[in-house]
Amino acid sequence: MHKNRANRKEALLENIIYGRNSVLELLKAGKRTANKLMVSETARGTTISEIISLAKQKGIAVHTVPPEKFNKYSQQSQGVAVEVSSIEYIEIEDLINQSMQSSSKPLLVILDGIEDPHNLGAIIRNCVAFGADGIIIPKWRAVGVNETVSKASAGAVEHILISKVSNLNQAIDLLKENNFWIVGAENGGQRLESSELPFPSAIVIGSEGFGLHNLTKKHCDFLISIPQKNVISSLNASCASAVILYEVSKKR
Repeated sequence: MHKNRANRKEALLENIIYGRNSVLELLKAGKRTANKLMVSETARGTTISEIISLAKQKGIAVHTVPPEKFNKYSQQSQGVAVEVSSIEYIEIEDLINQSMQSSSKPLLVILDGIEDPHNLGAIIRNCVAFGADGIIIPKWRAVGVNETVSKASAGAVEHILISKVSNLNQAIDLLKENNFWIVGAENGGQRLESSELPFPSAIVIGSEGFGLHNLTKKHCDFLISIPQKNVISSLNASCASAVILYEVSKKR
């Protein structure tokens, strides 16, 4: 009984986006249906004014509420939250088609089992910053897009296509059928800065603790790596994605 109650609460919170940048970018993008905007009585500033103005323009109800109401969302709510519809994932076939139509050098990012929502949010932010056309995440044993991911991405999640697939390696096979090169990020691969990257490309970034799964690695056409000094074992997934996507953006 308690477990079911907790699951219902988690499902509810997945439809609450909080934080000033996250809410602002959500309203700007206009991809999701927003039902209600909640603003703390103590919230002030230019961004808050812009959020309220946008909400009113879009016909979204604005509620001024006591600041303690935000405690159930997060201490980092920054005094603003919005009730929205769940994010809509795009079918893998549509993602491939749209990426090839929108770019002469399509670039997708495949995430092989990212479990930390803060890492996922940061990676999404990097993908948007460096111009990736879309992201592919697995349905199982990986985090999906929730309110924490949205907050960590600073609203970037509203500005990129994301596909959620049941079988990552079947998705990779489909990409290959559409002439994508599959490039795995893994220690021991070609040096990133000197590698020749063909396009269309899909960069595969592994999980925080284990890197690429063996089967995923076997599906890659080749591997690339970031040269590092041996002071630490490796960069975390979000930092590695920033370095890789920056270098790839130069090669595009």
